[in-house]
Amino acid sequence: MLGTTNHVPARLAAGEPPVLLIVIDTEEEFAWDGPFDRASVGTTSIAGQPLMHERVFDRLGIVPTYVIDYPVATTPASVAVLRRLMEAGRCEIGTHLHPWVSPPHDEEVTRFNSYAGNLPRQLEYDKLRVLTAAITESFGRAPVAFKAGRYGMGPHTAESIASLGYRIDASVVPYSAFLDDGGPDFRAFNEHPYRFDTGATTLLELPVTTGYAGWLRQRGTALYELAQQPWARTMRLGGLLARSGALERIRLSPEVASGDEMRRLTSSLHRDGCQVFSLTYHSPSMVAGHTPYVRTEEDLERFIATVHDYCTWFRDTLGGQFMSMSQLAARLQVPAQQPDVREGGAPAKASLVDPKLT
Repeated sequence: MLGTTNHVPARLAAGEPPVLLIVIDTEEEFAWDGPFDRASVGTTSIAGQPLMHERVFDRLGIVPTYVIDYPVATTPASVAVLRRLMEAGRCEIGTHLHPWVSPPHDEEVTRFNSYAGNLPRQLEYDKLRVLTAAITESFGRAPVAFKAGRYGMGPHTAESIASLGYRIDASVVPYSAFLDDGGPDFRAFNEHPYRFDTGATTLLELPVTTGYAGWLRQRGTALYELAQQPWARTMRLGGLLARSGALERIRLSPEVASGDEMRRLTSSLHRDGCQVFSLTYHSPSMVAGHTPYVRTEEDLERFIATVHDYCTWFRDTLGGQFMSMSQLAARLQVPAQQPDVREGGAPAKASLVDPKLT
């Protein structure tokens, strides 16, 4: 799926503190353990988003980015909540494509088609165009940041979003693959931001912060792949590596990682030179009962506390700073004649752009 043009790393100026940005997948409510359903378009949980601002974001000076999908962008009550935050300078608005609830509805609803990058080129583009127009109309501003639903980038996605005016993508999940039901393979990508050419313009990639912690983290990819083999699963090798402190693969999200795990990951990546960290979660988690991560009011309190405590630690212990997506994009620099580097020091050749399109 992924092409072979070089990436150019995007770095903060020397000596600048590390940056944390927060990206919220802002979407409809649906049954996480059920099939995809075009009729599941409720967005009542959007009303719960200001609570995180009151308890965490406003207190710490954090301006998150809500990447929103079609049901959110076309529901007046949901737009009103988010537009008030945006107009007060308390958030930015980007785009999040869930193809099964985004018109035109010309494809069969399947797990394979839930990755928009698997759709025919024109259909994916048409969905992106309609969604972009809906967001622009509802918020009075054209979005410039995009995150694919289910991380579903395909061979034409980057070219399509660039042609629609986007300048930032946040869809890559480093060291991860979603191949079991037809999703993308990001195992060749690392945690560092980079710029890449789509043929018409340059996009900035801000990966979802994912990586390895533990004393074997330098060999994380090889060992993690080994732990996924059937015999290794039988022996529960992955659990043994994690419990021993040798190796953990962690995503920077309070939905799938504890505060301690997020701090361990951040400390490990920071020691290895990571400058930019991206924390993510889903908007329905801000109301109890909509996601498997927040079932009860007690879960919600723990969820908010985890975000608060991690962000405070990032500022006070790591000496970090908070930026919005647009602020970060303006600050990142492209070093002169410095090739990107993948794990192990090899020049990076993986790209989100099919070279046939450029």
